[in-house]
Formats: sequence, C-alpha cells, structure tokens
Amino acid sequence: MCWSATADLVAGAGITAVGVASVALAARRPRDLPLAALPVLLGVHQIIEAAVWHHDGGTGPATVAWAVIALPLLALWVPAAVLCAAPPGARRRLLVPLVVGCATAAALAHALVTRTVTAEIRGHTVGYSLGLPRAELVVAGYLFATIGSLLLSDDRGLVLFGVLVAVGAAVTFVLWRQEYISTWCASAAVCSVVLLLWVKRRRPAAPRRPGPRTS
Repeated sequence: MCWSATADLVAGAGITAVGVASVALAARRPRDLPLAALPVLLGVHQIIEAAVWHHDGGTGPATVAWAVIALPLLALWVPAAVLCAAPPGARRRLLVPLVVGCATAAALAHALVTRTVTAEIRGHTVGYSLGLPRAELVVAGYLFATIGSLLLSDDRGLVLFGVLVAVGAAVTFVLWRQEYISTWCASAAVCSVVLLLWVKRRRPAAPRRPGPRTS
C-alpha cells in the first residue's frame, strides 16, 4: 500500500471491490449502509493517491481531492456511520465522537479553504502538508472521532476494526511520522476487509421456503 502509483491503484481497486460487496450485503439493513460503503470511499481514496503519484505530488486537483476525503470527510463520515449502525444502547454516548467529528471536520474544511495542501513524494511514501494551526488538538479530535467511535460502538466487529485501525495508526506514526496521514489511511483501507466480514455476519437470514404439504 502507498509504496508506488501501481500499488495504490491495485490496492485501491481491490478495496473498492470489497466495498461494493459490503454494500450489496448490507442492502437489507439501511442503517449499515454508511459503514458498509466505507471501503468504497477508502478504495477510491487510494486510487486518487495513484494520481498524486502520477503528478509527482504538488498542489493539483488530485492532492486536494485526496485531502478532502482524508481530512474533513472521514472525520465526519466514520462517527456518523458508526452511530447509524450501533446498538440502541450505545447511540447516546456515540453522540460525543460525532460532535467532536463535526468540529474537527469544520476546522479541517476551513484549513483546506484558506490554506494550500501540498503533496511531496518521499521515496516510497507520500507526505502531505497543510500547515494546520494547533495541529495536535485537531489530530486528537480526528482520532477520537474516527477510532474512538468504533471502540465505543458496543459491537464486537466494529471494536475489532477500531483496534486494528488504532494499531495501524500507532505503527505508522512511529515508522513514517512525516508521511503519517498517507500510511494511516492505507492501513485503514486494508483493515476495511474486516468490515466486509462484519456486514456479512449481520446480514439477515433468508426466509425459509415452505416445504410441500403432505396429506
């Protein structure tokens, strides 16, 4: 993942296919659809990064599109989707990461409008720079909204997904600090295979057809 344009393109196509399968499986549970569609978003995101590679980084449309998905959209999408799919008993507490996600998404959207996001090819990774004020606070809000909502969901499958993404976040921060957001999004895309299994497990059982009557 994210080691070259080809790797992003192939991985993005694969994750998008996983997302399409998830959406098809979730068709009978409308509340699950936003989460089921998350791999589609993450797969398209990796495909967009292939375009960033192709243009040698810079500040072009591909870089902006990548940043819009990675920053404000995911900060809002994930906690909202988790709230939709979570058990009723967890929904009240999930309002907290949703509110934090809304605030974080607003701050990130404002930064994208008022500042220039740039991408730089750094060996086999891509580094993105936006020059966020109070970056530590924004990152904390982002991680709480995304990973925190999964861990608070009271659903074993989503908690597992949250743990895997959290581990990926920690590893990518230690190994690729300057390219953190790119490598973290890539690891989250790989982990989204877990969402396919989660959707499959929640799929309603098909009704049994009545057998032939015997006299």
